[in-house]
Amino acid sequence: MNTGILFATLSFFIWGMFPLYFHAIGEVPPMEILAHRMLWSLLFLAIVLSVRQQWGWLPKVLRQPRVLASFIASSLLLSANWFVYIWAVNNGHIIDASLGYFINPLINVLLGQLVLKEQLRRGQWLAIGVAAAGVMWLTWQAGQLPWIALILGITFGAYGLLRKTAALAALEGLSLETMLLFPAALIYVLWLTSHGANTFLNTEADSTRWLLAAAGPITAIPLLLFAAGARRIPMAVLGLLQYLSPSMQALLGVWVFHEAFPQPRLIGFLIIWSALLLYVAEGLWQSKRAK
Repeated sequence: MNTGILFATLSFFIWGMFPLYFHAIGEVPPMEILAHRMLWSLLFLAIVLSVRQQWGWLPKVLRQPRVLASFIASSLLLSANWFVYIWAVNNGHIIDASLGYFINPLINVLLGQLVLKEQLRRGQWLAIGVAAAGVMWLTWQAGQLPWIALILGITFGAYGLLRKTAALAALEGLSLETMLLFPAALIYVLWLTSHGANTFLNTEADSTRWLLAAAGPITAIPLLLFAAGARRIPMAVLGLLQYLSPSMQALLGVWVFHEAFPQPRLIGFLIIWSALLLYVAEGLWQSKRAK
């Protein structure tokens, strides 16, 4: 269990530091960052699969249209989540992006009830209701929905739902998703190159090239650490650890990137954080009661 906690904590810590990475390559347009993330991730995952001699699953999957269809859907959701997050970080919306991952666990619970017909306990319904009140408060204060947070929370929640019912494990599933996204990413990068707009080739900063190439391991390693940790620790512990990442992102947004965090916005966040505390406390109480 200690190893599992270490793996999961490392994964959430790396995700929590993502704003620093994307800000460091802020000169690269979000769509191009997304394309490079797909290309270099596939290269990194192909090396991992080759070292582990773990390619036997691929021919079987290619003969299963339903499995391919589910992973096409999950890859589209993942790419949409990545794009909105990258755009948010590079346009001064790190705190809004962190809110999306704060509300994500509650969206997961709601999707489980709506799609998988899982029964929600009263405490879980109450937590969802409090979080909805927080979102409505933020909407009223800003005059618009917190669309960045909602898109990130919903796309990652739907992605998690598809992966929960997927036929492949974490490494194989992520590899298949990047394989499906690879042709579109390659075509886009070649198109940029033909128009003289490929930042990877045109930039004068070698650090930008190295950081773009590092997108592969930076994307894949935390996902693999998360999968390894999730298999070793209880869901209650995993649920507590997952708030490390958005907490770090929110703090970076305020302290490092100096994003505005006025009192009305703080009140909305406090309402949503209260919903999360209620959700976690209810889960721990149910776990203790079951034991």
